[in-house]
Amino acid sequence: MAYQVTARKWRPQKFEDVVGQEHITATLKNAIKTNRIAHAFIFTGPRGVGKTTTARILAKALNCENPQDAEPCNECAMCKTINDSQTMDIIEIDGASNRGIDEIRTLRESVKYAPTRGKYKIYIIDEVHMLTKESFNAFLKTLEEPPAHTIFIFATTDIHKVPLTIISRCQRFDFRRIQLDTIKKTLSEIATAENIIIDDKTLTLISKKADGALRDAQSLFDQVISFCGDKIDSETVSKMLNLIDDDLFFTISDAILQKDFNVVFQTTDKIYQNGWDFIDFTDGLLEHFRNILTVILTERTELVETAEVYRTKYANYIQTFSKGDLLRILNYLSKLQQELRYSNNQKLKIEIALTNLVGLEKSATLSEIISGLESGNVEIKSSTSNSITKENNAASYSSKQIVNEKRREIKSEPIPKTESFVPPIKEALSGIQTDLNFESITEKWQSFVDNVCKEKSFLLTPLFNNVKPINFDGINLQLESSDPTTESSLRLHQEYIDKKSRNFFGKKVNIKFGSSEPPQEKSAAKKETTSTKSAKSSKIKDPYEKIIIEELGGREIN
Repeated sequence: MAYQVTARKWRPQKFEDVVGQEHITATLKNAIKTNRIAHAFIFTGPRGVGKTTTARILAKALNCENPQDAEPCNECAMCKTINDSQTMDIIEIDGASNRGIDEIRTLRESVKYAPTRGKYKIYIIDEVHMLTKESFNAFLKTLEEPPAHTIFIFATTDIHKVPLTIISRCQRFDFRRIQLDTIKKTLSEIATAENIIIDDKTLTLISKKADGALRDAQSLFDQVISFCGDKIDSETVSKMLNLIDDDLFFTISDAILQKDFNVVFQTTDKIYQNGWDFIDFTDGLLEHFRNILTVILTERTELVETAEVYRTKYANYIQTFSKGDLLRILNYLSKLQQELRYSNNQKLKIEIALTNLVGLEKSATLSEIISGLESGNVEIKSSTSNSITKENNAASYSSKQIVNEKRREIKSEPIPKTESFVPPIKEALSGIQTDLNFESITEKWQSFVDNVCKEKSFLLTPLFNNVKPINFDGINLQLESSDPTTESSLRLHQEYIDKKSRNFFGKKVNIKFGSSEPPQEKSAAKKETTSTKSAKSSKIKDPYEKIIIEELGGREIN
């Protein structure tokens, strides 16, 4: 018998042999048991997770002469014919090679014919997303109402490229990435059956390289056997597959704890000499510190995808790294991951980045700093951003010394004089009193006006020059105005004036506006103003002033 690769030799022949997709196999078995068979299925998911294999098992189970618990028996004549790919009732079509509308028309014609031997005529179309738009459209009617003896099974890795009109006519099954431990277990069983000696560390390397695809893991397994023979070790596998050993990442994390800068240059030189990709190294280092963070937060090692020999090492970091430091390191490595892709000298970039990580000082939470300052046990180290020597780390002062020095500096330095729009301290303090009378307000009125005019000189200075206090009853302060327009203008700033008077006088004072003229005189003055408006305007020589007075309601202030 000719040699078969592991992926073909150990291809599952039953639903129970499919690993990592129990949610799909259980559904299909129950559908067969209850005779609720759909006329079209679509399997989607990553490469190498069992889509085509499951489709073949389903086709075989539907045509099996002696099914056992919805599983194909693999012993009847129909199962043997299907396993040997000699049946005419199971048609496998490559969507990438038969993507044209002519092939779909031929398929539509063949659908009409009944199966030759089995119960169903099943079409398995792999990579269905490669069909053209016209092919999909021509297939819609046949897919919606196929003959009772016809079943379609589609498989694709890019479900988003399949039209929704096709997906809506099928039962969709999403295949998952296969977990690392599942792949390791499957490879270990194959190795045992093939009399291959392989350790857990090597299985982890192969499984991680496969990235969730069992078929890729089996292909790598074949390649490793061809290189190493019956006895496989991790070091040889790392060299053959050009993989970065996880021990290198532990060396970096230990160097950060020990502040060992020599490790930085030894590591980068090792990466360069072995021809490893610096981007792959950064990705692995990022995953390494993520694993440390996971172990520290959960205090468990089961969530870390690694070999058993490394789980103990990760557990030893629980009392060494803090959560804040790990988050800073992960954030720094994430930025490095992006910047490295556009760097012309990746080796130098890695050296600088690792040097910064090794020289990184431990962080402390705000509560820790406050409690330390209160107890006087915290020491604040003084060092420049670009120095990494021990002398700078030794130059530290206690928190109490720093506080005392700051106090002496504050006392020795004169307080600079600054101009402010608030009233002088003496005036403000003298104004803060609960008992106010008309005499005290009259004495402080000019200071109040000066204070207001400093803040809003342009708006309120001309107005306050025309008013003076005439009466105060303890709450309401009445102002007298010589100009009738001043009252209306001041009312526009009522809110500001009330707030300012409350702050200045120390209590709430309601500003009221009145006039020194009797009502009769006020109306007479108004008439005089109206009658003389035209006479005054005639004396104005400037045409712009005339427009402002006559049309905009302005007035001349002497």
